This record gives sequence, C-alpha cells and structure tokens, in this order.
Amino acid sequence: MALGLKCFRMFHPAFRNYLAASIKPVSEVTLKTVHERQHGHRQYVAYSAVPVRHFATKKAKAKGKGHSQTRVNINAALVEDIINLEEVNEEMKSVIEALKDNFNKTLNIRTSPGSLDKIAVVTADGKLALNQIGQISMKSPQLILVNMASFPECTAAAIKAIRESGMNLNPEVEGMLIRVPIPQVTREHRETLVKLAKQNTNKAKDSLRKVRTNAMNKLKKSKDTVSEDTIRLVEKQISQMADDTVAELDRHLAVKTKELLG
Repeated sequence: MALGLKCFRMFHPAFRNYLAASIKPVSEVTLKTVHERQHGHRQYVAYSAVPVRHFATKKAKAKGKGHSQTRVNINAALVEDIINLEEVNEEMKSVIEALKDNFNKTLNIRTSPGSLDKIAVVTADGKLALNQIGQISMKSPQLILVNMASFPECTAAAIKAIRESGMNLNPEVEGMLIRVPIPQVTREHRETLVKLAKQNTNKAKDSLRKVRTNAMNKLKKSKDTVSEDTIRLVEKQISQMADDTVAELDRHLAVKTKELLG
C-alpha cells in the first residue's frame, strides 16, 4: 500500500494535471463540421469537451427529478442546413405571446367595451372583428350594447361569437341591438375565469406540441446526411426549448390565476 502511494506521488506532473482536468464538468456540447469526400456532402459530428461521467448529488437529483441534468446550447448557425432553430424558437415564442394576448383581452374581472372589440365573427365575407360590423358602447357599468344596424344580417353570428368568446358572457338580442350583461364579480365568476385561463393554457400547450412535432419531423428528414449524434443533440435542443416554453406558459397562468382570484 505504502509502495503504491509512493509510486502515485512520483507520477509525472503532466499526468497529474490531466487527471485534475478530467474531472472538471462539461459546460456545453460543441458541434464540428467535417467533410466526407466519399458522399460529397457536409457532415456534422458532435463531441463533448471531456468524455467523463458526472454523478449528481441527492439534492440535485431531487431538484431535477424527471429532467435531464445536462443542457445543450447549440449554435443555430452550425445546424442551419439541417433546421432553422431560430425560426422554431420564434414559433414557440409566438405561442406565449398569443396566450398573453388572450389573457389580457378576454380574461378580466371587469369586462369593458374594448374587450369585445376583437372578437372574431364569422360572416359571408370571412372572419371580421366585432367592432368592424357593430358599434360597441357602455350603457351602464352592468351592460354593454352592440348596435348591429350597419350589418343586421350578421347579428346571429355576432351573438354566437360573443357566447363562444370564452369571456363567460350571455348576450341577448333586441331587434338589431345586442345587449351584453356584465357578470357580477363574485367568487364563482372569478373561479370560472380561472378555469377558462387553464383551458386556454392547455390549448396553447397543444399549439406548442404541434410546433415541436413539426420541428422533429423536419429534423428526421436529414437523418441520411447527418450523424446520429448530431440528430440526437438537435432533438434535445428542441425538446429543451419546448420545456422552457411550457414553464413560461405555466408561469403566466400562475400570475393570471393570482390576479383573477384576488
């Protein structure tokens, strides 16, 4: 035993430095582009800076249970011939923006005339905003009026659109005038709005899954010209982006829920 320790101390300093370097954590995964003359096209090969295995502590495992501990950060320019990651990222961001817009316009404790403006009404000329075919005004704090005198033929469609707007509104019609009673701000009304917020968030997640699936399908088309390691890394990057977007959607839902419940 003593002889072994003595021999270890006698190792060359360069070897000891290598051992020290080999246990440093890998901060990121890099991609390198190489050319294969045999096939005549570009290949992407993925490699890690130091091929070592890391063991997570019990605390880290508990914190990241169900999630990969290693994140990748691929330079979009290196894989632009395979897939446009920036475009995928923008599509995922647009899902977040659409949910935020929906929350701001349709899920408010106090319903205002402006919240009805952009309700889409299906007409013979296509979908039109309610304020394009009707004159919206506030009759009293408890009542909004929509005058359909300019487009009376769209009255039924407008009523249907208001009912299906997700704003918990129940319009009534009097000739060419649509009366929209504003629900009282009760606990039940607040909880109904929270349910609608959750439904809209789930719809946003459905849209996000479509973006992710389309990106994955596009990536698979390159499997014959790109290394398997690169495909796996880009897949992980896309999944990582989707997970981050889900977390952001949930964060906006939590904020809106707190606002609605008071």
